[in-house]
Amino acid sequence: MHLRLLTLLFLILAAPAFAEENLDDFWNESYRQEALGKYQAAMEVMNNWLHLHPNHEFSIMRRGWLYYLQGKHNESIKDYQKALSLNDKSLEARLGMMLPLMAQNKWREAMVYGRQIDELAPWNYYAHVRMLRCEEALEQWNTLADHALQVYLRYPSDATIIVYLARAYEKLGNARGAEKAWLDVLERVPGHVEASQYLASHHRR
Repeated sequence: MHLRLLTLLFLILAAPAFAEENLDDFWNESYRQEALGKYQAAMEVMNNWLHLHPNHEFSIMRRGWLYYLQGKHNESIKDYQKALSLNDKSLEARLGMMLPLMAQNKWREAMVYGRQIDELAPWNYYAHVRMLRCEEALEQWNTLADHALQVYLRYPSDATIIVYLARAYEKLGNARGAEKAWLDVLERVPGHVEASQYLASHHRR
């Protein structure tokens, strides 16, 4: 009887260690499959976990990301919506939501989430870059120029933002502004193809 009690006590004490080891193996396998580009396999691992933990916020967002990588945008949106229902303060779920919406050319819907992020965390870099992309797709050139300039003032070393500014100036016929912006892009990314092509076509190198 004493031996049985000792064995039971050992198993109880060892259980957290076993669980931790299995959990580590689980996440390693999920990330390994993703790194191999096997998004479906990585997602199947997530589904096994979510079957046991259906309201695990991070796992739901991760599965949403894996759905997005597979082009399953509606499924991705559903997962990000569920993550938001579990945590309505989540910036990450809103950022994630923007991606499948943008992939479906639902630019205005994506902008809604970008604005929500800006209200919760003003000047979040990723939210603003994605909103710039939406404004470009909607051909809102004046809005894009003004917005890109404001974001540029917050992130002056970032070439991506200046690219949007340069494109907006081009569309607005502001040749001087476009040239200056493309030159600024080249300072940050020497050899940038789009900037080099523009400047070459306008006889500047």
